[in-house]
Amino acid sequence: MAHLGLLMDARPLFRDGTRIPGAGVLLAIPAIVESGVIAAAREVYGDIGPAFYGLRTTILFLVLMGLLRITVRRKLSRLALWGRAVAFGRALTTRRVQRVGAAVGFLYVDGHVRVYHGQERIPKAHVARMHFPMPATTDYWVNDAAGDPLFIVTADANAGMVKMLPKLMDEVRSLVGERRITVVFDRGGWSPKLFARLIAAGFDILTYRKGKSRKVPLRRFQKYKAIIDGREVEYTLADQQTWLLKRKLCLRQVTRLCENGHQTQIITSRRDLSAIEVAFRMFGRWRQENFFKYLREEYAIDALVDYQVEPDDEERDVPNPVWNALDAKLRKARAEVAAVLSQYGLETFTNVEEVRRTMRGFKIANANIAREIENAQRQYIALKKKRDAVPRRVPVKQVVNQEVVKLATERKHTTTLLKMVAYQAESDLCRMLAPHYARTDDEGRTLVQTALTAAADIEVTDNELHIRLAPLSSPHRSRAIAAVCEALNQKVTLFPGTKLRLRYSVHLPENP
Repeated sequence: MAHLGLLMDARPLFRDGTRIPGAGVLLAIPAIVESGVIAAAREVYGDIGPAFYGLRTTILFLVLMGLLRITVRRKLSRLALWGRAVAFGRALTTRRVQRVGAAVGFLYVDGHVRVYHGQERIPKAHVARMHFPMPATTDYWVNDAAGDPLFIVTADANAGMVKMLPKLMDEVRSLVGERRITVVFDRGGWSPKLFARLIAAGFDILTYRKGKSRKVPLRRFQKYKAIIDGREVEYTLADQQTWLLKRKLCLRQVTRLCENGHQTQIITSRRDLSAIEVAFRMFGRWRQENFFKYLREEYAIDALVDYQVEPDDEERDVPNPVWNALDAKLRKARAEVAAVLSQYGLETFTNVEEVRRTMRGFKIANANIAREIENAQRQYIALKKKRDAVPRRVPVKQVVNQEVVKLATERKHTTTLLKMVAYQAESDLCRMLAPHYARTDDEGRTLVQTALTAAADIEVTDNELHIRLAPLSSPHRSRAIAAVCEALNQKVTLFPGTKLRLRYSVHLPENP
């Protein structure tokens, strides 16, 4: 039927089996179904044409393979032909927002730089972990208060945080509606003008202060303790207001005093929160840093899916290399002026009055230095006029002597979205694990990943698909996963494309 074009997606078939490697990954099916990824794909793509492995099967198993750290490329190419990755991402995010609700009250924004090692000439970006600018693509991730990803936007030509935040917040508003949103970001987004713009648009901001500022007197600090989101926290803080934009913008500053005396200043427009919650929410950025590290190491988020490129905007403005070269010469000329002026000043300081009693005598004696000053200043003025006559930014087509291209985005974006769904499924299982495993914060994902890759028995009846996992490395871990299985069994989840209800259990020792 598939060969004749009469089948859009074959019905999944199961048979009984024992100790099937990797069958534990089926633990993630309820979370994947609840994510709405299959419904979102159907909404955006419809189908991928007549096939034995159709859209439902392709999406489901791409996510499962992501959880097993396996990548399949051919089906991705078929999805990429539609050019709907962005629409797919929006459909996923809409469903995620409906599920997580209050978790989108605080949104964490940060950029992740993916280094490119190929032969194409693409824009460079500063790679913080390498402390060096390299050809790269910058993705901006928006994560919820729990640290889970909501959506991703690829920046044009590695645009900075200040330029990208308004675009990201427009996307947020279209996705979450008019509810109150506090956007949390690092110093890369520091711009008082941007703060005023975001606040006027109905957003609250939370960020670290950038640049030099006066230290807060020690007498203003006091200790705060609280339990927030189930965590006991304690900080030494000072709470005050601060003015920006020449006293046109008044914000709140919460400063943390560290044991070594260092002060970390936090700026926010939220006046309704306690000082300790302001600090807690700001320091929650570590979750996003850990998220990037985890995706790099576990999901190969930086790996290229293909080596294809696509045309970029030829009119996109970039720094003018001619202006940069003249500016470098101008800085050198300015340094030369400063050097000869310093020499002239040194001669003034060491002048012996008995030898040169008058300024006229001093100038005659140092005529050579005076001429050097005149020449240096003349050269500086000429260079400045020349530099100012050159535009600081020009269209990119004037800079490169080849076709202006960027890395193809469709397959990479689709892959990233499916890995995002896989990560969210892991997170959902970790939250179910937390009441039953004391070290969930430290070892939760490792334990979940162990369960997902574990062997399992499959038992099929007329109306059930029973997955029985093999025992884990220790009895208490097996019992913790068994508790997760019981929680999953409370849900009525049918395996996609069938009428089989999923049931889970773990082979437990008879005398634990």
